[in-house]
Amino acid sequence: MSRLTMALIAALLWVVPTVAALAQNAVPIEAQLSSLLVQEKQILNSVGVKRLSLIAKPYAGPERLKWRRSPKIEYTTAFINSQPRATGGSDLRCLAEALYFEARGETIKGQFAVAEVILNRVDSAEYPNTVCAVINQGTGRKFACQFTYTCDGRPDRITDKSAYERVAKVARISLDGAPRELTRGALFYHTTAVNPSWARKFKRTARYGVHLFYRKS
Repeated sequence: MSRLTMALIAALLWVVPTVAALAQNAVPIEAQLSSLLVQEKQILNSVGVKRLSLIAKPYAGPERLKWRRSPKIEYTTAFINSQPRATGGSDLRCLAEALYFEARGETIKGQFAVAEVILNRVDSAEYPNTVCAVINQGTGRKFACQFTYTCDGRPDRITDKSAYERVAKVARISLDGAPRELTRGALFYHTTAVNPSWARKFKRTARYGVHLFYRKS
């Protein structure tokens, strides 16, 4: 925490309790409050709008803004191959594995679309709030999980290293703030190889390759 932030917090903590103390003085409470508000405004003005925005909002880091600033994402293999090797922690590993087992044979756009669904679920109050928790929801009960590869009873072996490296780059770009515009807010998908009953209850929003995408309304 910077010295400027600490000074701002200290000043604000002083302003609020002081209202009660000054209320006991002879000066009318309206005048006292007006004086305090002037002081608070001076403090806030000295900080600046940009600094206040960082204090008021969780800091996402420059990597989370990279692709939001840039219109240069291309949904092509050539573009993905041109990106640096993906690195990261558990979120990257979980998302990359999900894309590998769920969509490695899909088009690049289809892979981004599957990543969108997973990240949309992370942001939804109806699902867990981490990438790994979303992907592993229901795992442990055979064929009762959200992503079949996690509970189909088969070992999850990554045998195609080049395919994994590509989907890991898709995962990295998605986690770094790629615009989620492909599926129009979808929270569900399935392939054309199946016809689940739940699909009839939801609105189809997109199709990429063999993947169909849905949202509730």
